Amino acid sequence: MLPMMRRRSMRPFFMPGIFDDDIFAGSGGGGGDITKPAVNIREEDNRYVLELAVPGIDKKDLKIDVEEDILTISMEQKQEKEEQEKDYKRREFSYSSFCRSFYLPEDANKEKIEASYKDGVLSVDIFKTEEKAKLSRSIKIS
Repeated sequence: MLPMMRRRSMRPFFMPGIFDDDIFAGSGGGGGDITKPAVNIREEDNRYVLELAVPGIDKKDLKIDVEEDILTISMEQKQEKEEQEKDYKRREFSYSSFCRSFYLPEDANKEKIEASYKDGVLSVDIFKTEEKAKLSRSIKIS
């Protein structure tokens, strides 16, 4: 049996490679209590939908970038708290972050990506490119 060649352009949607994440080293927490969020990915007729569970995160701390065929979702959150009483002073700070990167499928329209955040779930809609009209014609033989 011949080994199967792995070409990204030939793989179906849910095969490894399409929407693979953590393609960059260093993903994960930055010393805080945030871990890499769970993600659900589904394909619909006209789009792909990524849903990330990020409860308790303010949407202003979330960032979504597209570069070439890579979608990156990241978060950085810094908190600082200081208490001062007559006899003591207490200062606490924390830093949390995550970064998840995904290869986009070839039929993803990189110009038409939308995101929303509700009830602790970040939804990213990646619309598919519209199919090109198939050209049919007869060729006259001379």
